[in-house]
Amino acid sequence: MLKLDFLHQAFLAIDDKWQDLFSRPDFAIHLKSIDSKLKQLSTSSTIFPPSAQIFNAFALTKFNELSVVIVGQDPYHGDNEANGLAFAVNKGIKLPPSLKNILRELANQYNVNPNIFTEDILSSWARQGVLLLNSSLTVLKDKPNSLSKIGWQDFTDGVIRYISQNKHGLVFMLWGSFAQQKAQLIDSARHNILLAPHPSPLSVYRGFYGCNHFRLANEYLLESNKKPIDWLK
Repeated sequence: MLKLDFLHQAFLAIDDKWQDLFSRPDFAIHLKSIDSKLKQLSTSSTIFPPSAQIFNAFALTKFNELSVVIVGQDPYHGDNEANGLAFAVNKGIKLPPSLKNILRELANQYNVNPNIFTEDILSSWARQGVLLLNSSLTVLKDKPNSLSKIGWQDFTDGVIRYISQNKHGLVFMLWGSFAQQKAQLIDSARHNILLAPHPSPLSVYRGFYGCNHFRLANEYLLESNKKPIDWLK
């Protein structure tokens, strides 16, 4: 098993398939370097999410059950917000604008009231096989993108590339220009890549509203003989 320090507890929470993958030399070299940097930073800075939740996306979404990948940029940087899932927040935290817009688009697609959703809904997606993957898995308090250059992007790019090469019939939702750069890592002959503007208030009216990605994802999963996601659950 890969030996880590700062990331040790988070690593233990993920299933054996992810652990085996991340213990391979090409992944381990990145994680060991990141682990050392985070340990050093933690002595003088607050890092989000809490160390035990850094791999939460992999803890909730088992490798063998993976069916959808949604790519974010980095965790929320406010107190008690980040929980290791892209776009998600903890219980009791006011929904950020981007998450509100995601849920509003979902509600429009299924003709339901967006107020029925709680902040737990993304955790439900994750347990059904939706990998909510931030490109950087950590951030410093009140400093967005502050840890984007410590090695996380090389690590998560490797994860996306490995998934693309070793799975078939998955859906990748890439929202916004940053996430769409990851399309080059994905074999479009093996998977369905759905592109839309970012759900932030700055771009949501440029095509995120009306993108219909949740329905399109389920249509593709059914065509690939996979179980659809209950997005409303």
